Amino acid sequence: FLGVCGGEFSILRAPQSVVFRDGSWPIPGERIPDVAALTMGFSVEEDLPWPGLGVGDLFHRPQATVLVTVKGVDKLPVKGFSYPIENAVPFSLDSVANAIHTLFSEETPVVLQLAPSEERVYMVGKANAVFEDLSVTLRQLRNRLFQDSSILSSLPLNSLSRNNEVDLLFLSELQVLHDIASLLSRHKHLAKDHSPDLYSLELSGLEEVGKRYGEDSQQFKDASQILVDSLQKFADEMFNLYGGNAVVEVVTVKEFNSPLSRKTRSILQSSQSTKENPYNLAYPYNYNYSVIFNIVLWMMIGLALAVIVISYNLWNMDPGYDSIIYRMTNQKIRMD
Repeated sequence: FLGVCGGEFSILRAPQSVVFRDGSWPIPGERIPDVAALTMGFSVEEDLPWPGLGVGDLFHRPQATVLVTVKGVDKLPVKGFSYPIENAVPFSLDSVANAIHTLFSEETPVVLQLAPSEERVYMVGKANAVFEDLSVTLRQLRNRLFQDSSILSSLPLNSLSRNNEVDLLFLSELQVLHDIASLLSRHKHLAKDHSPDLYSLELSGLEEVGKRYGEDSQQFKDASQILVDSLQKFADEMFNLYGGNAVVEVVTVKEFNSPLSRKTRSILQSSQSTKENPYNLAYPYNYNYSVIFNIVLWMMIGLALAVIVISYNLWNMDPGYDSIIYRMTNQKIRMD
C-alpha cells in the first residue's frame, strides 16, 4: 500500500505502555510495519534490532494504531520523537491488518486504509458502518469542502486559494482527517471495545502543492504549517477518543522509490534473461527452520526405534505362551 525512499518516521502520540526512546537511530523503511505490529503486541517473523523501541507493558497494549504518510517533504516540524528512514523500500500494513483479522475475527475491529488523492480505500469490519458517510472520491471531497461544516470556514488559508484545484486537493485531505475524527466521535463505544483498530492514511496534497508552486514558494510554506497543525490536532483527537491508549505515527516521504505496479512482460521482450541468482546461492532460512528440522528429525528417529523394537519382539515371541489367541484356542480344544 505504501512505499518510501528516505524521509522521517515520527511518533506524535503514544501511551505509557509503549516505550519509544529519544535518539537519532535510523530505521529501515521495510521494518516500519514491524514497529506497528510490535507496539500492538503482535509477533513478527524476524527480530527487530532497533533501539528506538523499548519493552513496554505487555499486558496493556494500544487499542489503535494510526499511521499517516505525507508525500512531498522529507520532514515536518511535528512534536514527538523522530527517526530518519534509511534503505527505504515499498512496505505495507497488510500484515498488521491480517493479524488483527486472525486474532479478533469475531469482534470485527475497525480497519481503515485510505489514499484520498488516488481514490483508494479499504474498509473492513466495523469501519464500513462508522465511515460509510466518509468522502473518498475526488468529487465527493470537493463537494464536502463547500458544505457549511467544512474546514474552510475555520481554517486560515493564507496564500492558498479556494479556486485552485491543487489547493483544493490539499485541503480536501485535511477535511478527511477532520471527518475521520468527527465520525469516530459519534461511535465512541467502538474505541472502548477489546479489539485493536488500525488506520493507515496516505496524503499527497502537499506534494502537488510543491510541484505547482515550488518548494520555496509561500504557498508551500503555508501548506506545510497548516498540515503540521492539522496533524497535531488529528493526533490529539484520536488519542483522546481512545482514552490515551493509541499510537499516532507520521511518515514523511520526499518521493516514492518505485511505483507499486504489477510487473508485466512485453511479447517483444528478448528471450534472453539474466538469472536473478547468478551464483546459485541457497535461499535464506527463517527462524522456524531449526524448530521444524528438530521436530521432523527426532520424530523419524523415534518411529524407526519403535519399529525395530516391535519387530524384534514379534520375531522372538513364543506363540504358545506370549499370545492370548493361542492360549484361548488350546483351552477350547481341550474342553471339546
